Amino acid sequence: MNIAKESGWLHKFHLLYGASGQVFRAPGRVNLIGEHTDYNDGLVMPAAIEFYTWIAVAPRDDRRLVIHSTNFPDSIEVDLQADEPSPRSHWTDYVVGVAVMLGRAGHRLRGANLLVHGEVPIGAGLSSSAAIEVAAGLALLGVSGLAMQRADLAKLCQRAENEFVGARCGIMDQFISCCGRAEHAVLLDCRSLDYRLLLLPDEVCLVICNTMVKHELASSEYNARRAECEEGVRRLSRVLPHVRALRDVSSNDLERYAASLPETIYRRCRHVVTENERVTDAARSLERGDLPAFGKLMYDSHLSLRDDYQVSCAELDLMVDLARGLAGVFGARMTGGGFGGCTINLVRTQAVPEFQRDMASAYEKATGLAPQIITTAAAEGAGEVQK
Repeated sequence: MNIAKESGWLHKFHLLYGASGQVFRAPGRVNLIGEHTDYNDGLVMPAAIEFYTWIAVAPRDDRRLVIHSTNFPDSIEVDLQADEPSPRSHWTDYVVGVAVMLGRAGHRLRGANLLVHGEVPIGAGLSSSAAIEVAAGLALLGVSGLAMQRADLAKLCQRAENEFVGARCGIMDQFISCCGRAEHAVLLDCRSLDYRLLLLPDEVCLVICNTMVKHELASSEYNARRAECEEGVRRLSRVLPHVRALRDVSSNDLERYAASLPETIYRRCRHVVTENERVTDAARSLERGDLPAFGKLMYDSHLSLRDDYQVSCAELDLMVDLARGLAGVFGARMTGGGFGGCTINLVRTQAVPEFQRDMASAYEKATGLAPQIITTAAAEGAGEVQK
């Protein structure tokens, strides 16, 4: 990997710390299908994207972490010899949280100077948080002469976000940032962490359309949806003792016992149960090269997220509706937590320039907002970058 284009921010590292360092990077992700299933032990189909968080790191003689960023003006220092630090509701919590979890897992970290350079759009639902966590984990391990299996690192970074940052995310984001593969989506079982690589055809591109909005209720509603799923499991497990998560519920089971669930809980459960089935069907469609079938499942997923899970918004719905009418589009859906952020569109490669032009024009005309439109291939997962 060549990082000549990143020489500017690496020069800042040298100015800050008077040395050069090792460089690690971790990608953001887009989820093709399988939304809000990961924290229900379900199935997802993400791909890493060609937008990364980079971290340059060099050792210190003491056990302090000094953390700067090219994206934010403020920085912090943390003493690893002192009492375990507390979260500050600050961007550095993602780095410090990973250091804390590594310490709790018995890894003795050495002090380090770090500079973070992020290019994953923040607040767009493309997992900038997982990218910084995974890059930080690799950097802290690398500078300390330690190693960890990728699946274990993903779980540790998830714990950092759950327990230190305070966001109840599932495992998908950290896993795909660790284990993504160029040119492939990943069919991931979020319970066992078994996964299968799915080759994406050359004839299509992944086109991400950012609505440029993020509604304030996103975080609170995300946690509310988790609680509603847990209530569904609690009620269904009374009559289905094998049920530990919505992953264990079939459509037949759900319909059989629907009357025992409040309407809202039933609809939340129905989204998760049917979404798991859509992921399985989508994997089969991709393996047999049936892109129209795959695209239909994407549209069905969006409708379920809009109507049953109720995490879409007017801007996301508009983008999906606009995509339906454009040439070369196989499918579109919201991706990420919802209430703003991005859609993912599966577009025939030759049609991408026309799609970008027509989508941008129609969306801006309808909303007054100029969307950010990103074309990406499926990217390789995290690693050290050779300078």
